[in-house]
Amino acid sequence: MQVIENLKVKEKLYTEKLENGLTVMIIPKKGIQKKYIIWGTNYGSNDSKFIVPGEKEVTEVPDGVAHYLEHKLFEQENGANSLDVLSSLGVNANAYTTNNHTAYLYECTDKFYEALDEFMDYVQHPYFTDENVEKEKGIIGQEIMMYDDYPEWKVYMNAMNAMYHENPIKIDTAGTIESIAPIDKDILYKCYNTFYNPSNMAMVICGDFEPEEILKEVKKRLIPKNANGEIKRIYPEEPESIVQQKVEQKMEVNTPLYVIGIKDKETGSEEIVKKHIAIEILLNILFGQSSRLYKKLYNDGVIYSSPMLEYEFAKGYAHVLITGQAKNPEIVFEEFINEVKVLKEKGIKESDFTRIKKMIYGSYIKEYDGPQDIARMFLADYFKGINSFDYLEEIDSVNLDYAKQVLDEVFNEDRMVLSVVKN
Repeated sequence: MQVIENLKVKEKLYTEKLENGLTVMIIPKKGIQKKYIIWGTNYGSNDSKFIVPGEKEVTEVPDGVAHYLEHKLFEQENGANSLDVLSSLGVNANAYTTNNHTAYLYECTDKFYEALDEFMDYVQHPYFTDENVEKEKGIIGQEIMMYDDYPEWKVYMNAMNAMYHENPIKIDTAGTIESIAPIDKDILYKCYNTFYNPSNMAMVICGDFEPEEILKEVKKRLIPKNANGEIKRIYPEEPESIVQQKVEQKMEVNTPLYVIGIKDKETGSEEIVKKHIAIEILLNILFGQSSRLYKKLYNDGVIYSSPMLEYEFAKGYAHVLITGQAKNPEIVFEEFINEVKVLKEKGIKESDFTRIKKMIYGSYIKEYDGPQDIARMFLADYFKGINSFDYLEEIDSVNLDYAKQVLDEVFNEDRMVLSVVKN
């Protein structure tokens, strides 16, 4: 196993790529009771067009297959549902699908290895029939309709649709009721066999483990399977321009919801961590709780709480998101655009930059407090070509000049959108 130590958080990452291509990452946490495991595949809702290793023809599947597959994997040939089996052992199990990966997980204090038997069994043994695949359409259809009635989801998806012309991130992770209609067992098996190959997967384990011992236990439960070749993913060409600057939807909400989005260009993995850090610093200078803009809007009664500030990115897309509630989202948008102009004209104060940078560093350190945060972070970053420790190492390289460069390159009005949901 390769051992990577980070002295800043006093943590060690033990990692090994097995013969079948599976990457296993172990972060031991001595003395803690909670144990957490997450097993993911580099396969999300954006991956609907691809070339299977060894084939020449392009395969295109309906929107929502990755999420559908996540739902169906729990159902076993003996009639049991693995989620119920794990719950009966007293472990907290779950799964989720994002734009770029699907993950299965559980956490517990006891019966870890009993749960591991079931966990590694169901992920490696899909069981799809015409009947059980058809039955799931009604369940997922209800989930899709539920999200359609969820204002927080709609304001986010509307922002994606305002920013992106072609990129599949603008499509709901679960697809639509129309798009899931043609999904059958053959489509699910094809996607499972393509994307659930160990060479396209990674596992992260965090807790009070001896790395060599837990790795042996994982290897014992793996079924023989050879690594396949590279999956060629096909994404549509996406112009740099946005679709429209403002989009509004009427829904029943007490206070209007808003998302300010800034469309960015995809950045290579060698610079993405540094850029991400710089954007986090800039967002907090512009609109964090200690910022001039936040204090002004709060004191004027325009906003009631600090917005969530994020930078989302993966293969094929990147964007800034500012999400919150406001009495008048249009004023928030105008004031934010103005604040960006002022910061570009007057420059970033070194004292503000240093203070916020220290705060961001502190937030990175806090992410190592719990096994769940650690494991999910390492898995998500791995599928983006990042080692999570890189954030702790790269932050020193982010200086004022670099932040100014990112401010000029990313925070442009012609790539900003405003999505609003209000009564």
